Amino acid sequence: MTESARDLARKLLAGNAATPAAGASIRPAGASGTANGASTAPRPAVSVASTSPAASAPRARRGPGRQFADHPEVAAAVRKWAAIDAITAQSDMANPLFLPRNSPNDTVIRALDTELVNFSAYNYLGLANHPRVIEAAKQGLDRYGASAAASRIVAGEIPLYGELERRLAEIYQVGDAMVTTSGYLTNAGVIGFLLGERDVAICDALIHGSVVSGTQWAGCRRINFRHNDPESLRSVLRMSRSGFDRALVVIEGHYSMDGTVGRVDELAAVAREYDCAVMVDEAHSFGVFGAHGFGMREHFDMAGADVDIWMGTLSKALGSCGGFIAADADLIRAMKASAPGVAMLTGGPAPSTISAALAGLDVLTEEPQRVARLWHNTTLFNTALRERGIDLGVSQGTPICPVIVPGEMRAGFVSATLLQRGVYAGAISAPAVPVGKERLRFFVTSEHTERQLISTADLLAETIAEAARIPEHAAAV
Repeated sequence: MTESARDLARKLLAGNAATPAAGASIRPAGASGTANGASTAPRPAVSVASTSPAASAPRARRGPGRQFADHPEVAAAVRKWAAIDAITAQSDMANPLFLPRNSPNDTVIRALDTELVNFSAYNYLGLANHPRVIEAAKQGLDRYGASAAASRIVAGEIPLYGELERRLAEIYQVGDAMVTTSGYLTNAGVIGFLLGERDVAICDALIHGSVVSGTQWAGCRRINFRHNDPESLRSVLRMSRSGFDRALVVIEGHYSMDGTVGRVDELAAVAREYDCAVMVDEAHSFGVFGAHGFGMREHFDMAGADVDIWMGTLSKALGSCGGFIAADADLIRAMKASAPGVAMLTGGPAPSTISAALAGLDVLTEEPQRVARLWHNTTLFNTALRERGIDLGVSQGTPICPVIVPGEMRAGFVSATLLQRGVYAGAISAPAVPVGKERLRFFVTSEHTERQLISTADLLAETIAEAARIPEHAAAV
């Protein structure tokens, strides 16, 4: 186990896994000074018996059950939900957030006692409710039970795990793979295990929050480069690479908020110029890109070794739940034994989910026409939206279509109005996206019909025009 892993394990077991605040900048060991010239010398520990004003000032007692009532995030959420509830109560519109449904997350869902055309599912290939995938999940459940009930290293191996891992390693042309219970924890856990305080993660500016969590977990420095810009990456590495021990460049294959395609081959090549490892998040690109849906390695015709860590999820195109990484066999073996959050101190994935993912991979391999149909639908929908003058931001014509509707109230109005008219697409607002770039996200699948796509484009254009009449002061709320 690496020193960083041991430290993290001790913190977890002690119940005090403190991490730097979001966005904190941590310099490597031995560095001095900050961007503004302030000293970074360690401060002496404050004695419990300190008589300083800050230490001796009495603190107001919040009382039982009130410890977090004034927490900024909690208070903001309370105010926001009160406003949403008030609007819902005063109008005929249903609240599209946490919408109760009683059907699979397919292209048509059953909710609010009606059927809705659905664009809020990552079910790109329709595998989440494919008969073979469902039957495989049932068989895994019947044979191995509902839970692995312990970590793999102590509970014994279920053969399903190894079978899926071997197939993923073959797809990526690497030594081995590891399946996990969560895509988010995969990113966070891998980075938390591999990097430490002397190291740096160089991340695309639009990298997923799970990677940010991983850098905080690791205690490493995080530096961003401009989104999808090889020259920006080169500039950052030229100036900063020599100040750190290990360096990991982290990028995505398909960016989930903006629908852009990661320039994985170019960025990986730049990283190699400066002795950096490379990690690619394929959560939204595996099953979507490449002639067979095998992701960015296939899409760019890369060698498996061009990237050190290929990360993906089982919960999107494969129609199951969980995450995976594919990498060098020694690295995978070490992580299976020692990585907190993805292996050590956590149970293995539910057998039914791995059985379902195996069946999903079978369908993907045997039916590449699903990928072709996905891209036919994607082109049709993107073209229809652009022809109607709808703002798709910086998206690049992928199955993720961000429809920009500035103003949280306007975006919410469009989402609620579509819901009222039979179309379900979620609104995204700050802090998930910048203020003024609020949007609805439409996920196209291979199973949408042309009629559903064109009629939705028409309805969306009408609804956005209605939202434009909302007063500016209200739209900015």
